[in-house]
Amino acid sequence: MAGAVDPRRWHDRLAELIAEYEVPGANLAFLYEGEVHEFAAGLLNVDTGVEATTDSLFQIGSITKVWTATQIMLLVEQGALTLDTPVSEVLPEFRVADPEVTRTVTIRHLLSHTSGIDGDLFLDTGRGDDCVEKYVAACADLAQNHPLGATQSYCNSGFVVAGRVVERLTGKVWDAALREQVIEPLGLTHTWTLPEDVLRFRAAMGHMDGRPAPVSSLMRSCGPAGLVSARPADVVAFGRAHLGTGLLADPRAMWEPQVDIPNPYTLGKQWGLGWILDEWQGRRLISHGGNTIGQAAMLWVLPATDTQPEVVVCSLTNGGHTAAFHHALSTELFAELAGIAVPPVLGPPAEPFQTDLERYTGVYERAGSRMTVSLRDGRLFLLNEVTGALAGLQPPLEIELVAVDDTTFVGRPEGEPQWLSAVFYELADGSPYIHLGVRATPKIA
Repeated sequence: MAGAVDPRRWHDRLAELIAEYEVPGANLAFLYEGEVHEFAAGLLNVDTGVEATTDSLFQIGSITKVWTATQIMLLVEQGALTLDTPVSEVLPEFRVADPEVTRTVTIRHLLSHTSGIDGDLFLDTGRGDDCVEKYVAACADLAQNHPLGATQSYCNSGFVVAGRVVERLTGKVWDAALREQVIEPLGLTHTWTLPEDVLRFRAAMGHMDGRPAPVSSLMRSCGPAGLVSARPADVVAFGRAHLGTGLLADPRAMWEPQVDIPNPYTLGKQWGLGWILDEWQGRRLISHGGNTIGQAAMLWVLPATDTQPEVVVCSLTNGGHTAAFHHALSTELFAELAGIAVPPVLGPPAEPFQTDLERYTGVYERAGSRMTVSLRDGRLFLLNEVTGALAGLQPPLEIELVAVDDTTFVGRPEGEPQWLSAVFYELADGSPYIHLGVRATPKIA
């Protein structure tokens, strides 16, 4: 393991990395040997030229889900509910399209993305304090992406429902409950949810194709799934709280594996309660990422061992090749701080792998996404079309899928430095699915 942190080197290195990966601005903080180090580089907005600083707020996106899961776990520890309490017991008005799922889906299903609710519903229900309540009412039409508990598929709506559970049990709107349960107890001064609060600070603007995004943030109704904005030092403090007893009596309960991720090559091998779980060279890792409109974030938490200190890293960015940037940054940082080799991104095999490609052709669809897999001149292609409320923000994307083995494929979008992975698999009943972007999408034709 390397010695003391060299601040000048990391200041310079962050600037080099954002230039290499065309990231307008980045904000980085990490905890190492009890000290938090902070760095910033680039611009918050390429049009205004405002520079990123260590106290600038970026959107942390779906890392917010770990905060919402923490709120639920605090209520569990207080005896207000259990992980296996059906949602309908707390929210009798709760409905989804399947009556049996309505009756039996539990808090645990929501926090582990195993509910099967087809939940990429981005619905603006207004700016009022009743927006989460209205959003949950609109979930009545959500169908099942897969049977309850049958596999793992990322579900934004499930965490908005969890946020409504928090509202019902605390008697406060989600934003206020978050402040009371988590933000204020941890003494966080640069963590906010509403744009009128964020704008009191230096705030990052998301960028798409090198230009400021057409809108600044997601709708308030999606708050519990992804609306926290923060400086990385605050996010590091939140991650550190999950290594001790400063917030939860037993934070490790959230690290317990709940389900295997069918595609383990994207973010991790298993899902816990809120957290994504992995192992790097024998060391446990808990993490979560986040993507909003032109912003991307990562939080990695490496618990201490008998011989090595804990390490917590938060990296926030506002555009560019963010996945490749975060992987390059984490690879260097964890090698220096912990002597650990971050697993490489899965790419094509050295020698072409021959398999039956025809069996995977067809249309795969879920809320928010339609994927068409076709065979042309002996090569497999995937066309992904965004549907629903976010359709206008992203054009259709086609990539060639290259076989790694019989079920695992990789593809790289044009102009992107990093490969994506996709896994074709079947549920226990034989239903065919593709797992891409931590979501399970069923074959419908």
